[in-house]
Amino acid sequence: MKRFATLYEALDRTTSTNEKVAALAAYFVSAPPEDAAWAVWFLTGRRLKRFLPGRLLAAWAMEEAGVPDWLFEESYAGVGDLAETISLILDGRGPAEPAPELPLSRWMEERLLPLRGRPPEEQRPEVTGWWLGLPRWETFVLNKLLTGELRVGVSQTLVERALAQVANAPQPAVAHRLMGTWEPTAAFFQSLLAPGGEEEEDTSRPYPFYLASPLDQPVESLGSPEEWLAEWKWDGIRSQLIRRGGAVHLWSRGEELITGRFPELARTALPLLPDGTVLDGEILAWREGRPLPFSVLQRRIGRKRLTDKVLAEAPAVFMGYDLLELEGRDVRERPLAERRRALEGLLERGRPFLLTSPAIEAAAWDEMARAREEARERDVEGLMLKRLASPYRTGRKKGDWWKWKIEPFTVDAVLIYAQPGHGRRANLLTDYTFAVWSEGELVPIAKAYSGLSDEEILALDGWLRRHTMQKFGPVRSVEPAQVFELAFEGIALSPRHKSGIAVRFPRIARWRTDKTPEQADTLEGIRRLLEGG
Repeated sequence: MKRFATLYEALDRTTSTNEKVAALAAYFVSAPPEDAAWAVWFLTGRRLKRFLPGRLLAAWAMEEAGVPDWLFEESYAGVGDLAETISLILDGRGPAEPAPELPLSRWMEERLLPLRGRPPEEQRPEVTGWWLGLPRWETFVLNKLLTGELRVGVSQTLVERALAQVANAPQPAVAHRLMGTWEPTAAFFQSLLAPGGEEEEDTSRPYPFYLASPLDQPVESLGSPEEWLAEWKWDGIRSQLIRRGGAVHLWSRGEELITGRFPELARTALPLLPDGTVLDGEILAWREGRPLPFSVLQRRIGRKRLTDKVLAEAPAVFMGYDLLELEGRDVRERPLAERRRALEGLLERGRPFLLTSPAIEAAAWDEMARAREEARERDVEGLMLKRLASPYRTGRKKGDWWKWKIEPFTVDAVLIYAQPGHGRRANLLTDYTFAVWSEGELVPIAKAYSGLSDEEILALDGWLRRHTMQKFGPVRSVEPAQVFELAFEGIALSPRHKSGIAVRFPRIARWRTDKTPEQADTLEGIRRLLEGG
């Protein structure tokens, strides 16, 4: 645990990319493979469900430290993070001699995993005993593991860079090995560092996704339209459809295996696609030749059992737009134009469930811009522009894939609730709830936490603390005085929300210091946006 906690601290204390990669590489070289496997698990964003509720940890910590409820609540409000608050109030209460060092893998396999499911009266002496034997920073990391909220200030790309450096292997090869389902074992970690081709084959494993960048330059600067493929930007679940080993697998971009959510797609792909085929595309709710709102697709995701009624209400298609593997060969380095021709050949008989994303023909950029203006009417988010000569890359590499989205919806809303963020923002109020007017009352419509500058966050944090009306744990009800312009991609009816609507991808566009709360928008106005009026 000490070695992993030291790495966590080193990553937390620097913003330098090179320093983070160096710290990661040093850890991977020195740590036992069984420990390094668990570290990779957590560093790449994988999580275990929490082992026990945070309220129990807080209660046990208060009793161990002799701290009253009110003082703990004030400390928590100031620190903004439960794990850190507990580690601070317990600091210095352990024995003078630290407990014997236990490796991370043994912590997980011998202590934490067996803790799950036991009654609290058995969990408590175990947890409080661990606290007494650990210094503050290790207690902090342990608490993060116990609550299932371990977040590390490092991207998966940096982890891949460090592993590639240690393995002396190309980063795309390491990125591919990290995809899909795997267990944090010594054997798996050793396979990450193995020379090419020596790792055990996993026929379900997807490839790392290539991500487009927002178009941040005049479209004319891209050169001739003839060099580009233009497609609609679909609003669905980015996925890879894999046909290998006599089976079909569907993976989401979030590396979740979702085959069981879309049985009709798997049934169609199995006889249609040759073994050794991997497609990149989008799963969409689809009816009568056009996409349905994303909220319809969510009905598939949230159900434990897919009934005939759910399948009828949310019919799905796989809209393919790239070919990554053909007859068992990785074709990502081939030009997009070549991959596209092969894709069209594969899917020409795939209707009604497997479709090819149609190309948008335009001889000039102004003609393309006019097509983009039709996006909202077609229930899509804009255009994708892809260089026909480009390979399929890994991650967000700028230059070959651009998303040229339509302008978002915007509304002016009042900030009514705030709570602390995570990581470096754990001691600042950065997660906000916004409301609009309906029949003389403010009704919540969205939560957002991005869009403000660091200076604005600090200024707003101070204002919120001075104008807090009530506290509900970490959440503060604040004076409804600050107005913000929110931007979002779409609107849908939602019976789960008090407002009756749900907005998609909300973020803060600007702080409207020029407006009073009375000038904020109304729920009726947002519903008119939904109706296209």
